[in-house]
Amino acid sequence: MKGVPFTCQTNCGKCCDEPNGIVYLSTHDARRISQNFNMDVLEWLDRDCTKTLDGRYILKSRDSDGICIFLSDNKQCTIYSIRPQQCAAYPWWSENLATERSWNKVKDECPGLTAEDAIIIEGSSIKIHVLADRQSSKGFRIWPKD
Repeated sequence: MKGVPFTCQTNCGKCCDEPNGIVYLSTHDARRISQNFNMDVLEWLDRDCTKTLDGRYILKSRDSDGICIFLSDNKQCTIYSIRPQQCAAYPWWSENLATERSWNKVKDECPGLTAEDAIIIEGSSIKIHVLADRQSSKGFRIWPKD
């Protein structure tokens, strides 16, 4: 609860450039992102999303390399200010915090956790991110009718 040092690093993109990564979406994410593109939600879901084998909506990956369609060539998220809540919750995903081994792996991969300019993220904020990750991971399979 004392907190953990972390600051997202410019032009890093390490959390986003894993081929075939999965970004689950909440209905809030879909509504917010589609509005940003001035699109109907169903139209945006069809254009920029796909479904997992169990039917949950996820962001598409590029056909060429399996990387998120919103990660630019210079490793920046092109929708950073409105990115899905699962993305915003990184590195505080439940799976990353499940064991010391998984946490150590994340610390090795994420330069934001060892950065000199890292700020302390309080335990209460980390809890909020964990809950957001869990909500996103549940995802949705059918767009609710308004």
